[in-house]
Amino acid sequence: MSLRPGARAWAVWAAGLAAYVIAVLNRTSLGVAGLDAQHRFDVGASALASFAVLQLLVYAGLQIPVGLLLDRFGSLRLVVAGALVMAAGQTLMAFADGITGAVTARVLVGAGDAMTFISVLRLVPHWFPARRVPVLTQLTGIVGQLGQVLSAVPLAALLAGPGWSTAFLAAGGAGVFVALAALAALHDTPERRVVSGDPINLRKLGTDVAHAWRHPGTRLGLWTHFTTQFTGTVFALMWGVPFLIAGEGVSRGTASTLLTLFVLVGMVTGPVLGTLVQRYPLRRSLLVLGIVGINLGAWALVILWPGRAPLPVLILLVVALGSGGPGSMIGFDYARTFNPPHRLGTATGVVNVGGFVASLLTIELVGLILDARTGGSADYHIADFRAAMSVQFVIAAAGLAGILRTRKLARRRLEEDEGIIIRPLRVALAERRGLAISRGVKAESWRD
Repeated sequence: MSLRPGARAWAVWAAGLAAYVIAVLNRTSLGVAGLDAQHRFDVGASALASFAVLQLLVYAGLQIPVGLLLDRFGSLRLVVAGALVMAAGQTLMAFADGITGAVTARVLVGAGDAMTFISVLRLVPHWFPARRVPVLTQLTGIVGQLGQVLSAVPLAALLAGPGWSTAFLAAGGAGVFVALAALAALHDTPERRVVSGDPINLRKLGTDVAHAWRHPGTRLGLWTHFTTQFTGTVFALMWGVPFLIAGEGVSRGTASTLLTLFVLVGMVTGPVLGTLVQRYPLRRSLLVLGIVGINLGAWALVILWPGRAPLPVLILLVVALGSGGPGSMIGFDYARTFNPPHRLGTATGVVNVGGFVASLLTIELVGLILDARTGGSADYHIADFRAAMSVQFVIAAAGLAGILRTRKLARRRLEEDEGIIIRPLRVALAERRGLAISRGVKAESWRD
């Protein structure tokens, strides 16, 4: 493959990226419309949270089946199917006036969303040289978050102006548009428009999932995604706007601006992390642990602040949370480097389960705590949100334990399989200054 991808490669990536942007718009649309949804459907915080939890449960539950389908049918067919399924869900939500319709709509959105991201991610190693993959993986995840800007600004404007039905019909129309764009521009590989893998049977299904799961590098990717992604997802998908408006007392316009800043921070941070991962692949876990520490530190500052936090502190929180999405992309790099190409879709699906399981648990727990403190009303006080948001530290503790455990196992596996020993950072730095290496290879020189 050429080290300089041509216009065709960029066009394919752009078509896939457009589909992912709309998937993120659809994913985060309920968070922007959260307070409107409570009034439209006359539900409390825990019932509203259950909509998002169900959506994420469908998304997470389908990741491994979708990964297997991706290995079998390729990216093109799954991207188109995902866009159309989400369009159907948003159209249904536009006319839903009861719980049943809303729940069905969010199930469809979760199912279509599940087909999109890992399918677009699968295109990158097919169309670009290996040295570009970490950065382009970051760019895929981060540029895709422009969908959140679309939900925070134009979708929110449609909700405040023409209203609920117009806003969700517009989201559904965007899904149909990107499905048509994918049909026109997407090719699975440079050699073939549509690539099909081996037929799926129960034996192959079990073998692929078992092999992907058994490798500690895949599990390290899952726990990385679990711990870095969930704080930002909970904020953007469900509780960020209610927390900012009802808890911290900011205006709807300021809340939209902060959500936009959240996305922009990720777009700046992503390429930087991608470059660091490319240069220092065996130091990825240090980046992950640093990002987790930044996220938890920012939340601790806001939660412990007496009374409502001032705007600069909220900006600091949003900037910190913006690094979580790029950090979660490191989990997919673990999947790529620790699994063979024929199992990449399955391994990526396993990793992608992590952050969304953590997110759905947190979203539901926050809703339950808010309802317990307010008796099911939407009359929130900042103290209610402080208590509810503190549950994130419990979820993060479980994730950190998983990272530290599987990092140790993955390093041991690398030593056994590749002869690579990951020395403490101070030793690696000394070696780079020219000191002798007793065994193994430099961490900085290893490449997939």
